[in-house]
Parts: sequence; C-alpha cells; structure tokens
Amino acid sequence: MSRKQEEQTVDAVLIGAGIMSATLGVFLKQLQPDWTIEVLERLDEVAAESSAAWNNAGTGHSALCELNYTPEKEDGTVDCTKAYKINEQFETSKQFWAYLVENGLIKSDFIQSVPHMSFVRGEKDAAFLKKRVATLTQSPLFEGMQYSDDHDTLRSWFPLMMEHRGPEEKVAATKMDIGTDVNFGALTWSMIRYLFRQPGVGIHVAHEVKDVERSEDGQYWEIKVRNMTTDQSRTIRSRFVFIGAGGGALHLLEKSGIPEAKGYGGFPVSGQWLRCINPDIIERHHAKVYGKAAVGAPPMSVPHLDSRMINGKKELLFGPFAGFSTKFLKNGSYMDLPTSIKLNNIVPMIQVGLHNMQLTKYLIQQVRLSPEEKLEALQEFYPDAKLDDWELAIAGQRVQVIKKDKNGDGILEFGTELVHAADGSIAALLGASPGASTSVSVMLDLLKACFAEEMQTPAWQSKLQQMIPAYGQHLATDGGLLDKTRAWTSSVLQLKPSIAEPV
Repeated sequence: MSRKQEEQTVDAVLIGAGIMSATLGVFLKQLQPDWTIEVLERLDEVAAESSAAWNNAGTGHSALCELNYTPEKEDGTVDCTKAYKINEQFETSKQFWAYLVENGLIKSDFIQSVPHMSFVRGEKDAAFLKKRVATLTQSPLFEGMQYSDDHDTLRSWFPLMMEHRGPEEKVAATKMDIGTDVNFGALTWSMIRYLFRQPGVGIHVAHEVKDVERSEDGQYWEIKVRNMTTDQSRTIRSRFVFIGAGGGALHLLEKSGIPEAKGYGGFPVSGQWLRCINPDIIERHHAKVYGKAAVGAPPMSVPHLDSRMINGKKELLFGPFAGFSTKFLKNGSYMDLPTSIKLNNIVPMIQVGLHNMQLTKYLIQQVRLSPEEKLEALQEFYPDAKLDDWELAIAGQRVQVIKKDKNGDGILEFGTELVHAADGSIAALLGASPGASTSVSVMLDLLKACFAEEMQTPAWQSKLQQMIPAYGQHLATDGGLLDKTRAWTSSVLQLKPSIAEPV
C-alpha cells in the first residue's frame, strides 16, 4: 500500500511531459517567472509517447505537401482555408522556437531543412494538384511553390521515385524548398531542460496521476499522484491544471468532472512504418513526399516517403500503415477504450461507430496487410523497392476525438480539441494531427481561454510580442511582414531560405 506525503501548493500543474506541456511550461515561466510549476510524467522519461521521434511523422506540418488540408469541393474548387491557417500557425511556432534559440534557452539542432513535395498519379489527380497550386499561391504563404509533370524535372526532385517509370505513366508533383523536418522529441527535451533549470519548477518522471478533483473550497484543484518508483502518494494543490497527456488526457479529463468534458470520447488509431535499413537507398532520397490518402483513411495515415534526421542520423521511412488497438497510449492499457466509455458519451460513440463504417473497414484492411502488401504500397512511390531493404517499425498511438455536434449527434473529429472549464482553471488537449507543429498556436489559444485577465496586461502583451514578433498580425495577407519573419527565423534556426521561383 502506498505511503502518503504532505500536500504541496503550486500555481500550475502540467500533466504529461510532451511537446504541449513543455511549450506551455516555457510560456508560463517566460510570462510569469515567479510562478511555481510541477510537471508530472507517468513514464520514466520525457517525450516518450507521441512526441518521440519514431512515434510521429516529424514533418513540420505547414500544408506545403499535405493534400488532406486542401480538399476539393463539389463545385471543383479547392478549399485552402485550413492550409492557410496551418501554415500560419507553423510560422508562429518557428518564431517562438527562434526566440528561444536566439536567447540561448534551447539549441537549434531539432529542426532541419528538407523539401516538402506532393506526389500524385493519373490525369485526374494531376489536374487537382495543378489547381491546388494555383489556389494556394494566391497567398504569399505559398509563393514559390513549383508544379511539374515533366519526368526529367521530377527525376531531379526525387530520383529514387522515378526509376523505371515509363514515359507513358502520368505523374505530377509540387515542391517547396522551405519545408522542414522536426525532431519533436529533441525539441521537447531541450525545453524541459530549460524548465528544469528554472527556480520554482519541478520535473517528475515515473509519477502517475491517479485523480483530479476540486478542493472543497473550490479554489484549487487537488491532484493525487503516485511516485511509481517509491510507491509514495501525495496531493498537489494547484490553481491551474493542464492535462497534456496525449491519449491519456481523456481519462483524466473525465475524472475532473467538469461539465465541459461531458460527451467527449476517443477512437484510438495505431500506426506502423516501413523503415529503410539500406544506407545507399537512404542517401538517395532527400525530401518529404506526401501522396493522397486512401478513401476512408484517417489523416495520420496519409502515405509518405519521408527523409528524416533522428538523433543525428539520416533515416528513410514509408507509411504510416494504420491499425487498431484499444490502447490510448503506446505504453497504455488494452482497457483504455472500454474504461473511457461513460453514460454521457456512450451515445455519441455508438453514433460515430455506425456512421464511420468506412473507417472501420479501412482499419481492418490495414491490420490484415501482409509484408508483401505493404511493399506494394511502397512501390507506388518507389517502384524498385525490395522487402529485404526495409523493416517494420511501430509508430505512435493516436486518439481521434469523438464529440457532440450542435444537434447533439456524435461526430468524429480528426483535429486537435482544447477543452477547458468555464473559469479557465483546468484545460485538456485531445486529438492528433497537426498537433505538435501547431503547438505554439494551440498553447496561445489556451492562454487566451484560461488566463484572459493576464493576457490583457501590458507585461504579458509586451513579452508575447517579444517572443513572437508577428503576434496578432496576419502573415497570410502581409507579404512584406512574412518575408521579414521568415528571413529572421530561417537565419536563427539555420534553415534554407525560400529562393525557388515557380515553374
């Protein structure tokens, strides 16, 4: 039986030591240096779940290559609304990271320049891709995007993918040189190290949160936590709680009992990669090349041939292949899904199950794929691929959000959802893609929702402007400001500037 320790009172508790908690922790410590913060992580190291390099795509998601952010509408036009928003959010992330690097708070080795490309086959998809470029480039955010269906040009962009493709095969691609590869695990570690050095901040691994409930006087949240190494239990009283525990966030949100959490559920999706083990092949591909998702596929399953830098070593991945597990975390329990079902969310969860049979069918097909069938999917990108050059690697676990729409019906959301109490004293982050890439914007939204009064003070406004020079302005419509901002972040983060001219 666990032993109890005395209570501790702090300003903020951050549950989960991934990219979101790290980002929020740095924000809070920069904005309010005198606040006390406790970071609690269930595993024995930080950034070991969704933020870990092997558990996510590592793409600086900015809609430069992800076709699912630019759907084609029924009238044939391309909707770029989400692409513009995500690209601008990634520019916000780069500003925040550049500020931290420029001030010596973190290192810049977590981010690398790598071209972002979209790749399609067939006349119909080529026409869509060309139309996508024409629409996207109406904003300065996507100025310089190149389109080509010329085999020689494409061979210069991704030679590995063009080997033994006959001239009769219709293929097309777009290219943006300002794309990035981000090791979110390394970035998280760097920010956590900064926080660890700050007075009033405690970082605790192997600490499992067992309960989150209001104090009797309603002034605090009481977080019951167990030290998994010593089996000691203690209670932390905090004015504010952030639940950034990835797939584990839903269970803790339900424990809080806030009315805003009612009706939320989760649908878990697992993932696998094909990882190249042939160094010669790895060296011949330097791009993140995204294709079109299969019908019914979740966004995290958009196929891509992906050049990565992980722990200083160049890697090449293909996938991900989706799967199903009742776990909400890679290191979770098979009881995660069953125990998340409550009276207040069982109806929307059943409705989602009934209305998304296509997704269920897709996941079943993915689970049943043989190694040879996975190779066939890879060969659509890299025709000469051989099974001996690749091995299977397990990716992370994602939990897609299930919630009620305005009519009270259950719907499946593929984005990121911020849920918070009306008084702003507790917030949780649910969902997945684009996730880490937009972590800075997501945490700014949290600050606005949960620290509304502080956000209006001159001190916080001035500091935010210092950390994010374009804060409150719109880069999507201000080309001059965008150029200035990108020039600064590219210089500080040692990224390749945009110099390409459209074809």
